[in-house]
Formats: sequence, structure tokens, C-alpha cells
Amino acid sequence: MKRIACGLGLILTILASFASAQGGEVDSGDTSWILTATALVLMMTLPGLSLFYAGMVRQVNVLSIFMQCFIIACAITILWVIIGYSLTFGSSGLAIAGGSVIGNFENFLMGQVVEDTVSGSIPTSVFAMFQLTFAIITPALIIGGFAERMRFASMLLFSLFWSLLVYMPIAHWVWGGGWLGDLGFKDFAGGAVVHITAGVAAITAAIYMGNRKDFQEAMHIPHNLPFCAIGAGLLWVGWFGFNGGSALAANGDAGMALAATHISAATGAFTWMMAEWIRFGKPTLLGALTGMVAGLGTITPASGFVGPAGALVIGLLAGYICFEATNLIKRKLKIDDSLDVFSVHGVGGFLGCILTGIFASSALGVFSGQEDISIGSQLGTQAIGAFATLIWTAAVTLLILFVIDRILGLRVDEVEEAEGLDLEEHNERGYSW
Repeated sequence: MKRIACGLGLILTILASFASAQGGEVDSGDTSWILTATALVLMMTLPGLSLFYAGMVRQVNVLSIFMQCFIIACAITILWVIIGYSLTFGSSGLAIAGGSVIGNFENFLMGQVVEDTVSGSIPTSVFAMFQLTFAIITPALIIGGFAERMRFASMLLFSLFWSLLVYMPIAHWVWGGGWLGDLGFKDFAGGAVVHITAGVAAITAAIYMGNRKDFQEAMHIPHNLPFCAIGAGLLWVGWFGFNGGSALAANGDAGMALAATHISAATGAFTWMMAEWIRFGKPTLLGALTGMVAGLGTITPASGFVGPAGALVIGLLAGYICFEATNLIKRKLKIDDSLDVFSVHGVGGFLGCILTGIFASSALGVFSGQEDISIGSQLGTQAIGAFATLIWTAAVTLLILFVIDRILGLRVDEVEEAEGLDLEEHNERGYSW
């Protein structure tokens, strides 16, 4: 009898959980997955991106990269709690021609986020923290555009104002009930919101600030490629949470997003390696790692909409086009986007947004995605979203840089740049020798 009672109790518990999920309340499976995804995306910045970027700079700047990524995570968290979450996901605070462009202050200090509030099938607290990790990694990506030459105080001020005036409005446009979402723009996990914004901001900063003083005489060689490899590996794994978690549920969309993410990353890495091998005679580890990141950034907007074959094509195009973009920016245009943020994230995010308009379609045979869309119409919508993001980001980033330059100054001087930011800005050294 005791076993029967236990069995009945277990059945009733399962039925109660099922009924709760059906009623739109918290689903434990979905919540567990998004809790995991949140940790994975934070890992992408700390320590994934930190290691990846730190390995690519000179050894006298390694700590400055870690410091910038770490403090960005702290500062953006505070901003997010105070007004960021509310401005991004709050009800419309400003509408133009009927389209919402920014949220309001109804969730100031996240006052409406309590233990019992629910977003979809997960607690609102989990949703807010998951979205916070995206708000953290985006300005952290930008530092690769001005690595080794921006003052720490200026970087911090730039990151805060940029997040407030660029990231949060655009995230609202796409994910928070804004005009691009209403238009039908598809960005599953941040091709526009994260990658176009970060890439465009990075190259805007690189052009505005100018090249590192010995950029054209000596191409900067990464001081620690094992750091880069470890960081890239953490980014690859973390991206499963980045894209798969954007389904906001443990379901088929999450599974397909994870599959598409892996396929595109692997194909991007292989394609970049082959292109480099053919062009320069030898394949490099850094090239393969960069191709992987290009594949990841390019699949991001499409990841929950496309199928495996579509992801393969997107990864192939990402590896080759971002490879060519890197050579164009650095070798021909001689723009010192220090760690190739625009070539990889900006170009990759833009390309991914456009390709989403094709490969999301369910009418392409083996290359079909999951969406019943008109390719021509969707391509137009994707182009509007990508260009609007690009133009707003470039204009506002330039304004922020100009103002901070007048107030604090952006660049360290030539002596400080030669000595390295670790010692000059933080009075620390990464290595004892």
C-alpha cells in the first residue's frame, strides 16, 4: 500500500506540473534551461571573450583587457537594474509614427520583478538576467576596436552611455515590442542587436581615434595564442546558451538553434582556414579561431529559423566573406580595428540578418527553414532592420566619442601606449618577467 500511495503521489505531482505548465505558469524544464543558458552567456564574456581578446594584444596590455571586460560586466549590471531592463522591455515610452522606439520607466530598479512574476513560462527574474548577459557582452565586444589605446575612464564612460543610447533602444526595437519587431524583422539571438551594433561601434571608434602608432610598420602579433584558443573554445560552448537560450524554452526551436550554431561555427572555421591556406600558403590557428567566431556571429540572427543545410551555407559564406573583409579593412584600407570586431561581428551580423530572409523560408527544399515567409518581402524587411541598426549605431557612437573626447580625452599618450595600459592605467603587470 505504501508503494501504491507513493506511486499515486508521484503521478499527481507530474499531472499538477503539467497542468501548471499548460496554464502559462512557470515550467521547470524551461526555467532550468534558461538558468543554464544565462550562465553560459555570462561565461562568454567572463572568461571567454576576456581570454580571446587578451591573447591577441601585446603582453603589456593583457590585464587591461581582463579589467575592461570585468568592469563592463559590473557597470552594465548596475545600469540594467536601475533603468536598462525597463527601457528595453518596458511598455512604450516614446513612439514615432506609431512605432515604439524605447521603453518607459515603469520597471525602475526592476521594482515589478518579484519572485512570482512570470515571462512566458519562466520567472521574470530569469528572463531579465538572461537578457542582461546580452547587454554585457555587446559593449565588451566593442573594446576590440580600440584595444591598447583608450583610457580606462573613457572606456567606462563610453560603455555606459553607449549601452544607454544604442544597445537599449535597438534591443527594444527588435525584442521589446518596438517598431522593428512590429515590422516583422527577424533576429533570433542578436545579429543586429549585438553584432551589427558592436561591429559598427568598434570601427567607428577605430577610425575616430586613429591607428596604434606602429600599426602600419608592424602588424601586431598575438602574444598568447593558447589564451585565444581557450577563450574561443569557451565562446563556442557559451554560444549554445546565447542562441539556444534565445528560444526562451527547452523545445525544438532551442534544439535546432543549437544544431545550426554548431554547424555554422565549424563550417566558418574550416572555410576561413582554407581561404587563408590558399591565399597565404599556411593555415593558422588564429585564422581558424576567427573563422569560428565569424560563423557564430553570422548564424546568430538566423539560428532559430533555419535548418541544418541552411546553417552550412551560412557558415561557408561567413568564413569566406569575413575573411575578405578583414583583409580589406586592415591591409587595404589600413584601419586599425585592433581585434577585427567590424570584419567579424559587424559584417557577420549584417550578412546573417540578410541571409535569414532567405534561409528561414520553408520553401527551399533541403535548405528550408521553419518560417512560412515570402523571401522577397522578408529580404526587404531584413535590409531595413540591418541598415537602421547600422545608421543609428554609427551616428550615436560618433556623438558619444566626440563628447567624451572633449571631456576626458579618449587616447593615452604615445609614451603610455608604448609602455602598455597594464602599468600606466592599472599599476599592475600581467607577467613577472
